[in-house]
Amino acid sequence: MASFKFLGAQAACGINVGAASTFEDATEVRLMNTAAAEALITIANAADVTLATFSLESLDNIVVKKNPTDQIFAAAVTVVGTPCNVGS
Repeated sequence: MASFKFLGAQAACGINVGAASTFEDATEVRLMNTAAAEALITIANAADVTLATFSLESLDNIVVKKNPTDQIFAAAVTVVGTPCNVGS
């Protein structure tokens, strides 16, 4: 099991690029989908250009590695994120 060092408070993801978050300029963010349905996650750069999208299953979590200025938003506010370092 991986260990995590959490670097900030958990917060709901914004639901569009205008409300996206860098999660305190973190390079690793733990995302958790608290809903009963899957949610689409989008990673965008500082210019609001989509870099990647993926689905996060219901009640699942994942650690996303990103550049400090990359932003994350989700299709639902039921996806929460926390800046972290894995293995710290």
